[in-house]
Amino acid sequence: MSSTKRSPWLTLTALLVYFFLYAPIVVLIVFSFNASRTNVVFEGVVNQGPCGPFYWYCQLLRNRDVMEATRNTLVIALTSTFFATIIGTMAALALQRFDFFGKNAAETSLYFPIVTPEIVMGIGILVLFSAAFGWINTALALAPNQRLTMGMGTVIVSHIAFSIPFVTLVVRARLHGFDSRLEEAAMDLGANELTTFRKVTLPLIAPGVLAGAMLAFTLSLDDFIITFFTTGPGATTLPIYVYGLLRRVVTPEVNALSTIWILVVLVVVGISQWFQSRE
Repeated sequence: MSSTKRSPWLTLTALLVYFFLYAPIVVLIVFSFNASRTNVVFEGVVNQGPCGPFYWYCQLLRNRDVMEATRNTLVIALTSTFFATIIGTMAALALQRFDFFGKNAAETSLYFPIVTPEIVMGIGILVLFSAAFGWINTALALAPNQRLTMGMGTVIVSHIAFSIPFVTLVVRARLHGFDSRLEEAAMDLGANELTTFRKVTLPLIAPGVLAGAMLAFTLSLDDFIITFFTTGPGATTLPIYVYGLLRRVVTPEVNALSTIWILVVLVVVGISQWFQSRE
């Protein structure tokens, strides 16, 4: 009988990895309750006003710029997730069921946005929009107040574009275990293609679709680089807003905002993992 002995160096390495991964998050959360307005020294837990230790969180909720950035972020994330989920699911079904010219190239191209550095994608999308808007504005001789410019629309389109491959791959993985004979049986019993999809196919692949949607929502929620290159007036998101705050001064208000953001992302990722792990 063989026995395995755990290496102390391996254990130490694992502990160090976890420490460097989670220590900054713990410090961030602790300093969101700091009594000092700076993040240099922790001067104890704040206790001001009716909010008590949650003073900085209350200050955050009273900030109109934060509320506007939150609204923009949610609108962009929900809209891009909706369209990316529909397009990604349709693409996954097409790649799984049909053979067509260029299928291998289409499957391979799904990985390009995933492995391509975001800054490269951001610059590429910026150049594309700038060239397209410049040509349209010139061709139509639009007045200055009617010209196409960067804004919410460009951010949403960009987020849809980089979210589609993730949704497609997640749904495609779910379809690998799908028994097509169930669809054939439903159609033999008189169901048309739409009814078969709605009553048989969609319920069976729903965990994969929801997991892909949650992943797309999370990616859109905390994206900074692509949003930075494609945003415009009135389209400031929370990551862009936090970046602007960090360029001035880091206060516990920023820590409170980051803590809330971490909790939201953890909840969304947890739901996504739960749906993806369902049999």
